[in-house]
Amino acid sequence: MGLVDAMVTRFNRRAWGAFLAFVVLSSFWGVAAERVQVTVLATTDMHGNLMPVDYFTNRPADRGLARVATLIADARKSAPEAILIDCGDTIQGSPMAYYFARKNSRPANPMMVAMNALRYDAMTIGNHEFNFGLSVLEKARREAQFPWLSANTYQTHSNDTGLYTPYIIKEVSGVRVAILGITTAAIPNWEEPANYAGHEFRETISEAKKWVAHLRTQEKADLVVAAVHMGLEEDLRTGSGGAWNIPGENTSIAIAEQVSGIDVMFMGHTHREVSGLVINGVLMVQAGRWADMLARADVYLDPVDGGGWTIAARSGRTIPVTPQTATDPAIAKLIEPYETETQAWLGKPIGTCAADLTATDSRLKDTAILDLIQRVQLEAGGADVSFAASFNLNARLPKGAVTVRDIAGLYVYENSLVVVEVTGAQIKAGLEHAARYFLPYSEGKTAAELIDTKQPGYNFDLAEGVDYTIDLTRPVGDRIVDLKFRGEPLAPDRKLKLALNNYRVNGGGGYAMFKGAPVVWRSGTEIRDLIIDWVEKHGSVPAEPTNNWRILPAP
Repeated sequence: MGLVDAMVTRFNRRAWGAFLAFVVLSSFWGVAAERVQVTVLATTDMHGNLMPVDYFTNRPADRGLARVATLIADARKSAPEAILIDCGDTIQGSPMAYYFARKNSRPANPMMVAMNALRYDAMTIGNHEFNFGLSVLEKARREAQFPWLSANTYQTHSNDTGLYTPYIIKEVSGVRVAILGITTAAIPNWEEPANYAGHEFRETISEAKKWVAHLRTQEKADLVVAAVHMGLEEDLRTGSGGAWNIPGENTSIAIAEQVSGIDVMFMGHTHREVSGLVINGVLMVQAGRWADMLARADVYLDPVDGGGWTIAARSGRTIPVTPQTATDPAIAKLIEPYETETQAWLGKPIGTCAADLTATDSRLKDTAILDLIQRVQLEAGGADVSFAASFNLNARLPKGAVTVRDIAGLYVYENSLVVVEVTGAQIKAGLEHAARYFLPYSEGKTAAELIDTKQPGYNFDLAEGVDYTIDLTRPVGDRIVDLKFRGEPLAPDRKLKLALNNYRVNGGGGYAMFKGAPVVWRSGTEIRDLIIDWVEKHGSVPAEPTNNWRILPAP
């Protein structure tokens, strides 16, 4: 060994000894590590919205994951270790999502392509993941480079066989962060049984208790984040529940109040924006819908003597997409082939219309545009009566050429058609239930002024095949008068074939009177496609309503 080597060796030994002394003294005197910031970003209910466009009008819109991608990139500048999650209803809901599930399923799911590129860490499954059936769901799941979460979804008739990853653990600056996924248990109330075959959705509160305890005791999680496809089950101003809320559909408040050990909860399903709400010490955030904003939670933790961390502070907020939010060029380039194919399909002419038809007043008077849906359902199902709701008041069929885009804007959901055998009494009960869309009568007010804004308009079904009047001057539950079938009063015991969508057959929207009714026929095609096929076959859309129903007093 040379002189220089010996000197370096002696120096290294002295430095190593000093370092060891520092470690011992630091431990003895309790020198603490610095405070740590953990940032979690979340999207929810994106419903296949990738590009910043309203496909039904073909106009720019302040939404889409390609825009949210810019918000994610901005957040990562200040929080490079940020965890990125989604709370479900991701692969269904836009014409692009529909086209690449039903018309051309060969390419990878476009949502998974974009989410992979953005390095999502996990996604909780939502109820609309099941809309296209299990083959489409599983294809998208295989294409995802991140786990799909649902701790409360099990294999049917199994004690403990989970069908999805229940949680993930991410380590951020020494903090063990658990992301627990929970899915609304109300899926069987809406979905076709074949679309969730083999799945059992267990009650959410008890499952949350079980899994949070596991994360705290077995996984030694320092921070527990719940990513739930559920929203608030109460109006916080009044404490009352939503009138159309199915039991067990939304349990976020109950979980926050009854499950110990959750620090942050990201919510979904209800399409609401919730920014920085705290219930029972749980920070609760929700990122709206259609990728129109990004939710963010920042948690600041201090080390604890002997190991572990304690929360010093936490904050939550939503960051909206604005007209100034740029479209991420890398995501736009990835999605460009999907966008081109989708737009070509939407722009295809399929028939004509003799007049400009709109859905603006379709919940207040009979309209030809809604009668088109009813006509298609009656003919396709060979039914006596049809129930349908006006899903989009902005829907329009222009005078002249009618395109696929126009029909997509009229029927925006992936519902299928079912025909069931019911009685006249059930028909009336269904119409009475729908009439709850209006508040109790107040002297001098029109029907438009009596709309109950707490009641979702998409649950206000109207009927074709019968004639009737909704008399708002009568008490709720007894508003349907002059109910006739083929010119004669509809007898309560008269059996009829009723055409309606699969959500209504399963009791969706509170239509429990139809749940369990004998099924006469099921369509293997979505109602939207049935309408498109009808217009292509007949060539033109009838421009006059049948005027089979009316509201008193007049709108």
